Amino acid sequence: MAEGSAELELFRRRWREELAGGAKRRRREAAAEPAAGPESRRSAEPSEPGYLALARGLLDGGAPACRSPSPVRPAEEPAGDGGGDGDDLLGQLIRDLNEINEVPFFDIQLPYELALKIFQYLGKTELGRCAQVSRTWKVLAEDEVLWYRLCQQEGYLLDTSISDHSCWKLALKDCRVRERTLKTNWKNRIGAVSQLQYEVGKILCDVHSCDGVVIAGYTSGEVRLWDTRTWDYTAPILEPVHGPGDAGPQPHVSFVRINSSLAVAAYEDGTVSVWSLMFGREPIHRYQHNQRIQALALGSAGATVATASGFEVKVESPNDRGFWQTTETFEIQKLVNFLNLVPDVTGSPVTVAAAEDIVYLLKAEDPGKILHSVYGQPVTCLDVSAHEAAFGVKTFGWLLNEPNQILLYNLETSQCLKKMGNSIGDFTCVNLQNSPPNMLVTGNKDRRVRVFDLRKSESLCSLYAHQLGVSAVQMDDWKIVSGGEEGLVCVWDQRMGTKLWEMHARHPVRHVWFNSHSLITANIPDEKTPRGTGITDDELTVHRKHRGIIYAYEFSGDQLAVESVLPICRSSYDEVTGYNYNIGLAVPYDNI
Repeated sequence: MAEGSAELELFRRRWREELAGGAKRRRREAAAEPAAGPESRRSAEPSEPGYLALARGLLDGGAPACRSPSPVRPAEEPAGDGGGDGDDLLGQLIRDLNEINEVPFFDIQLPYELALKIFQYLGKTELGRCAQVSRTWKVLAEDEVLWYRLCQQEGYLLDTSISDHSCWKLALKDCRVRERTLKTNWKNRIGAVSQLQYEVGKILCDVHSCDGVVIAGYTSGEVRLWDTRTWDYTAPILEPVHGPGDAGPQPHVSFVRINSSLAVAAYEDGTVSVWSLMFGREPIHRYQHNQRIQALALGSAGATVATASGFEVKVESPNDRGFWQTTETFEIQKLVNFLNLVPDVTGSPVTVAAAEDIVYLLKAEDPGKILHSVYGQPVTCLDVSAHEAAFGVKTFGWLLNEPNQILLYNLETSQCLKKMGNSIGDFTCVNLQNSPPNMLVTGNKDRRVRVFDLRKSESLCSLYAHQLGVSAVQMDDWKIVSGGEEGLVCVWDQRMGTKLWEMHARHPVRHVWFNSHSLITANIPDEKTPRGTGITDDELTVHRKHRGIIYAYEFSGDQLAVESVLPICRSSYDEVTGYNYNIGLAVPYDNI
């Protein structure tokens, strides 16, 4: 108690010295003024400000509400600052604080840059509160550097500089409002949908997309591109491998892949063509396999292509001078079912290949390395990230003691990190690369979509919808989009575990891709030569149901085309634009 009393006395003494110093300064200022009569000086002398009266009351241990005039208060205060009628203590305190030029609550004068450095550790809410303290703090709290850093930290406008906006606080507010609008449009299915059309007589074989650019291959051998980021998009045809003078029909397209700079297509006859998205429609590279291609992989960034044909895996990439060459060729023991290139790899490319019940990690320095192998447990799906690989394994009746699972391997140590899921059905799809950190989403033949937490190896939620099994799935931080073998596309709220809406088409959903404002889905038929109809039939309605379809959804209402030509102005009015349960999303014409 004695120590606490000593500290209190020390605090009171320092506070009295500070008040006395302020009083002396005011007396010196008052002495510098012209002399006045005693009567006028007494009449002009008001009571001391409210914060001085409050401080003296606290120091003396008396009632803080006492606001008697002080003889040491100079006669420079306005007449309205005293304890007049209708003037409360809070208003008096605010007026007194506004008269202070230095930053409140700082015992010393800090440089502006140092004060700004301190404020960089505050969030939006704290900066808003600090802006209400005083005028000086308001200038500090609304500095453009602080709000530019907050905008970058939240993932908005990452490719901009601080000079691109005059008010970054307003820019951050606009980004958050736009994000909330997009989320509302996703949940309520508000937007527009278009079908990516093609010529009659061409059945869809494979579809892939990257950042809104869609590539599709057909049974006619044609490969087409769409840029869905603008309404006024066209579908250019990439030149085929075979020239127009070649005899016989062109081979079907087996696989297509696309990234930000390249487009790749593999054909039934073992030919692979590579196009650059920057240099026209002619292929920049072609190479040939002796057998049919079973799998095709394209790096998410850069220029690396991997193909699997027979018992051979070939990796192609350009050298330093831009000439394409075969980087590596690997010989494996079984036929490849799934093939992926590991992203963000420096140096030689790394490939992960699943061949029946063996998973290979193919590197230049260690060719033919086996990552996983259990006899009688074939791999049913595969996906890789920069450091990990996830794949599903299937068991048979004589291994009932171990149900179907998802295995997670570390690519650097080749060790199994997690075993997740205990399902009777086969895992048909897995998405690791596009999922949030420490999250994994899978689809199963038991009609369920499961989300796993990689830190706990537990299923966070299990969603039931697809009657014939899940065929494609992707998730972000709040929603899941899944496609089924029956042709149903479902959008889920991952946190609530509820279905938001669904769309249906005739064929199985083989491709699902979305970002913050758009969604691409592809229904690809399993039967490339449908029975009962021919490719050259004139009856369009008979052939329409066999050829597959690609849907492009746009949910950002503020980005709908106002300057480009709307689809209704280019339509021939002889085809149904879409099939949907919600007329607000069925056709873009509703916005007119």
